[in-house]
Amino acid sequence: MGFTEQNLGNQSGKTFAITGANTGLGFQTARALAMKGGRVILMCRSEALARGAMDAIRKHAPTADLKFVALDLADLDSVAAAADVLSREPKIDVLINNAGLMVPPLQRTRQGFESQMGVNHFGHFALTGRLLPKLMADGTRIVVLSSNAHKMGFINFEDINAHTHYDAFKQYGSSKLANLVFSLDLNARLATLDTKAICVAAHPGLADTELSRYLPKWVRIFLPVLRPLVNSAASGAWPTLLAATDERARGGEYYGPSRRGESAGPATRAHIDQRAKNPDVAKRLWDLSIEMTKVKPLL
Repeated sequence: MGFTEQNLGNQSGKTFAITGANTGLGFQTARALAMKGGRVILMCRSEALARGAMDAIRKHAPTADLKFVALDLADLDSVAAAADVLSREPKIDVLINNAGLMVPPLQRTRQGFESQMGVNHFGHFALTGRLLPKLMADGTRIVVLSSNAHKMGFINFEDINAHTHYDAFKQYGSSKLANLVFSLDLNARLATLDTKAICVAAHPGLADTELSRYLPKWVRIFLPVLRPLVNSAASGAWPTLLAATDERARGGEYYGPSRRGESAGPATRAHIDQRAKNPDVAKRLWDLSIEMTKVKPLL
């Protein structure tokens, strides 16, 4: 039948760290987990927005155990600082790499990466890499959000930061393909070691979130008409919740909506395009990510 928030069990005693938790899918994931007793660390750029999200969550869960950690994935110095804070947590049960950008005009991170690849992939690679000793020791479940757009992605290693040419939609697909390649590769590497840590991937399908703010104006005009056919932010979070909590979820698997070509509906196993399973691409992306971020995971 598929997984929905109604299938979410008691999460008391567990700590969840979520990037981009103040809005959209991240907020709905944080809210659902807090309502089930989980301790939630909201990792966000803006403390004010994070505090607003925490107040909103407490309207549903008045005694929620919530914490803010400053994180700007577009700045590797901020990533390092956030990883340092998280490393002092008693235990992290689940790290959810949720935050992302979709089809903005050409922008660059503080270190000069194209913003979509920089935030969606390089920032999360650096955060996860810096935390790996702790994540492996804690037996953490690492969740990486990808997208159906990975099926249209192609990682142009010769111009990964779009210095020669920038196509916002193609770059988004590339960054989401990088997310899925990284997730599968990370899980395979973890499987060779003495750790219970695993990596699981998920995607929200078509979800009504703030990510749509950069879509062309004519698309945004039609969004109210399309709303009944797509996931709300709350239902778009179902695959993330499945990947993060369900005991049947396995490392190296991918979860998404079950209906209308994985665009909406309850969460279930999702299709992984063959381009995400290429070991040569995985190794090249891993090595390039180390070169770009100067973070070398202990794997």
